Amino acid sequence: MADDSKQPIHPLRQRMIEDMTLRGLSLASQRNYLRAVRSCCATMKKRPEDLSAEDVRSFLLHLQSRALSIAAINGYATGLRFFLRVTLGRGAGFDRVPVLKERRRLPMVLTPEEVARIIAAAPGLKYRTALSVTYGAGLRASEAASLKVSSIDSRAMTLSIEQGKGRKDRKAKLSPPLLDMLRKWWQIARPQVWLFPSRSGVLNPISARQLSRQFAHAVEAAEIRKPGRVTLHTLRHSFATHLLEGGVDIRVIQVMLGHAKLETTTIYTRVSPKLIQATMSPFDSLPAIERPPR
Repeated sequence: MADDSKQPIHPLRQRMIEDMTLRGLSLASQRNYLRAVRSCCATMKKRPEDLSAEDVRSFLLHLQSRALSIAAINGYATGLRFFLRVTLGRGAGFDRVPVLKERRRLPMVLTPEEVARIIAAAPGLKYRTALSVTYGAGLRASEAASLKVSSIDSRAMTLSIEQGKGRKDRKAKLSPPLLDMLRKWWQIARPQVWLFPSRSGVLNPISARQLSRQFAHAVEAAEIRKPGRVTLHTLRHSFATHLLEGGVDIRVIQVMLGHAKLETTTIYTRVSPKLIQATMSPFDSLPAIERPPR
């Protein structure tokens, strides 16, 4: 399944692309799935049409022996499971291709004071505004980078998030101070289409990678010291945790974050020190009983 655009496309590759397109997979997912099939064929020295569930299983064991992360191995497994089950129609061996269970870590959370220091340390109004929106609306990096001027609804006080994770649209909350900041940015920069245009031209938005890079610079400049790695997504974790600590219902936070399952949102109840400190221990309510005399 060569990726050379000058060569005629393999019929099986074309079939897989059509299968993925029909199911609404993003272009990034399609590329990852095709790469998984290519890598498996190269390692097992087999043609795509000859791949079996046992071949895929051996390939995943090979990846484990190379100490790849669980997330990376699962990426290959998901693509190969799709190829076997959908494109080749070999559902019988589908269950022998496992998806490994990842150890779920508690998310890193910043304090409000740390968030303010990071935003203040961002290089220039453009990135201060972009990071403010990322935190203030609880956005993912790709969502913040893809905001348009037309995304702002000052009457409804919302931001329109188009094609977020899972290719779903949603509305994010827009607070008055955040709207004031966005207006100041627009008055200075006058962006036409993309709210945060790329340095390469106004017709392209800033990339999520560039936004993440500037966030990392701001974290360093603000001298934030944490036991774990602080990433741009940490702002989203902090947004959810701070809402929870402020008394916002967990189901409202679920909608604001665009989570499909409430279970995904409830992880923030496990990382909030304020909630833990405010919870009374059952020991505190034990009745006082006098010690019996000896």
